[in-house]
Amino acid sequence: MPKEQLSVVVTRKLPKIVEERLRELFRVSLRRNDNPMSYSELVEALCTADVLVPTVTDHIDAGLIGQAGEKLKLIANYGAGVDHIDVATARQRGILVSNTPGVLTEDTADMTMGLILAVTRRMPEGLALMQQGTWEGWAPTALLGGRIMGRRLGILGMGRIGQAVARRARVFGMEVHYHNRRRLHHDVEDALAATYWESLDQMIARMDVISINCPSTPSTFHLMNSRRLKLMKPEAVIVNTSRGEVIDENALTRMLRSGEIAGAGLDVYEHGTKVNPRLRALSNVVLLPHMGSATVEGRIEMGERVIINIKTFEEGHRPPDQVVPSMI
Repeated sequence: MPKEQLSVVVTRKLPKIVEERLRELFRVSLRRNDNPMSYSELVEALCTADVLVPTVTDHIDAGLIGQAGEKLKLIANYGAGVDHIDVATARQRGILVSNTPGVLTEDTADMTMGLILAVTRRMPEGLALMQQGTWEGWAPTALLGGRIMGRRLGILGMGRIGQAVARRARVFGMEVHYHNRRRLHHDVEDALAATYWESLDQMIARMDVISINCPSTPSTFHLMNSRRLKLMKPEAVIVNTSRGEVIDENALTRMLRSGEIAGAGLDVYEHGTKVNPRLRALSNVVLLPHMGSATVEGRIEMGERVIINIKTFEEGHRPPDQVVPSMI
């Protein structure tokens, strides 16, 4: 008799090509609308599925995992970050967790550079003038931004994305500096022309642009707190395409309003969609709706990695992108 297909529950709508491939390979339950699942829907999914495919909008905590049925053996996350999943509790329950690392590296790095340019060159202010129809023509002192060539870029977190940002920054003529949990091999540093700072405080105080590219962990929560933000030069800007909790958003808002920091480019926020209204009102801030990884190519590749992880698991092997607590 043919082996019964795995029961797979997907929590959000995915690209059509990915959903079609999932239908071909597994007994899959797809999301008809694109709203996040409610808590009760997640509980039901955890109780009925062999494999759950969540996204960053699904908070799979210990309490939720504790209600999982005996069938659930794999949480195949659609995305690289897994801070929304209690991996340790899943492991204790015998549930594997996988993710999709590396797929969105280049897309996120592109957006990081886009935000750096948008903030330093005041692009949103220019766009607003054009959309409002209030532009009265070129003027020598109008909308003066700053040149990024020669500026010091401090990258906080030199993993895949941080290194991809460094490669782009070099092309723009920026000086690359970084702080990381572990120093890179000297060959990598040489290839990136990157200077390592053991002291995060000292690096922050000397940079023109700070780029947040570290994951969200207990040790990185409010890593850029009020004290560290005050170390930044008044003419410096900060960009975050990683996780919103790394920056104390209230402190950042206060300092942007007072002119203690020149500007910010944010794609992620400390409280998800609940963005500080005072932050939204500032002209020296570029705010994006968590779209750093939003490319057609990237989303399809994410789906392909999810499918590979599930298929490998179905065949009795360790998913190639399995996450263990020590990796987080």
